Amino acid sequence: MTAVSPAPTTGGRIMSVRRSVLVLGALEAFGPLSMDLYMPTLPQLAASLDTSDALAQATMSVCMIGLGLGQLVAGPLSDRFGRRRPLLIGIALFALFSLACVFAPTIELLLLARLMQGLAGSAGVVISLAIARDLYSGAELSRMLSLLIVVGATAPIVAPIVGGQLALFMDWRGIFGVLACVGVAIFVLAFAGLRETLPTENRHSGGFRTTTSHVRLLSRDRLFLMILIASAAAGVAFFSYLSMSSFVLQDEFGLSPQQFSLLFAVNALANMAGSQLSRLVVRRHGPARTYLTGQAVAAVSAVGLLVVVLAGGGVLAVLIALCLFLFSAGIGGPNGTTLALGGHAERAGTASALLGTAMFVAGPVIAPLAALGGATALAMSMTIAIATVISATLAWTIVRSLLRRQSLDPMRT
Repeated sequence: MTAVSPAPTTGGRIMSVRRSVLVLGALEAFGPLSMDLYMPTLPQLAASLDTSDALAQATMSVCMIGLGLGQLVAGPLSDRFGRRRPLLIGIALFALFSLACVFAPTIELLLLARLMQGLAGSAGVVISLAIARDLYSGAELSRMLSLLIVVGATAPIVAPIVGGQLALFMDWRGIFGVLACVGVAIFVLAFAGLRETLPTENRHSGGFRTTTSHVRLLSRDRLFLMILIASAAAGVAFFSYLSMSSFVLQDEFGLSPQQFSLLFAVNALANMAGSQLSRLVVRRHGPARTYLTGQAVAAVSAVGLLVVVLAGGGVLAVLIALCLFLFSAGIGGPNGTTLALGGHAERAGTASALLGTAMFVAGPVIAPLAALGGATALAMSMTIAIATVISATLAWTIVRSLLRRQSLDPMRT
């Protein structure tokens, strides 16, 4: 593994690259684990609770909304109290609410438990980004985020496969029990392997007023706002794939839960490969150009997916287009985050929270609306194409602005 030069932390100690990648990658896995482990059993869940496909899909939506909105609390709290304490509390609550999902007797109570599960798990998602920003900056931050995807992407690769196999001998309730155990394991890993990375002198003590001031400063940063909107659009595209693909590939194309799990894992590997390509080229081309390249190729592949579906293409053509889309998203994603956080080290928790909220909330709100007529291949591909083209257009505008202002030379950033 190529080393990334870290910045000093509290007390002059330095988290090793290997340990930081392992721990932060595990924290980044909260979102994929919450979604992917039980995804193969969504049709079974709907039948078990005597509910519709739309409400079964909503169990993913409310968790994702929780993962997004919770970041608005966890991120600022980590700026005030440090990273470690809010993180450990969030992970512990995630495990408890995962257990609550096991015993939910109705779809309504399951939706509530999933919302609380997402709110708790948001601490892992947002604080991991803040910790990465504490330790790294510029191209090195982009490289670290790409490394995190290697570890974090293990979840969407392994979880659907494991979930598909678990579905052979346990129902969706048992899978949520497994998820509770995973939460306990991540708690132990974070407790043992994560030091505090935000020195006391760098924390703020102004509470809500200071947080509001941070948000106001971020809202005046045009670059940050544009990446925020692009992240929201990317979240719509990704969640449309995440929430509809199990119905499309199993119900419309006739794949089994096990076949779907394997194909989903292949797509996750493609996303990981894209992030590693980004890590290899970002020092030479800079985060800005690498970001634009990833977004542009993602838009082309998303439009290609829509064309394939409209032309009545088979499952192989659909899978190839989806694979290319996720590969390209892996190239662009770490660099957009790097550009957004670059000028906000002193408010990294709040900035990370806003970015995460935009991505985690927009998708669960818009994707179910797109699937009101059914989670079909056309609904999925059209939503992905529109959202990705919007994100790529914003990326092009962002990079043009950076080149014009010469404030962030993409060859050096």
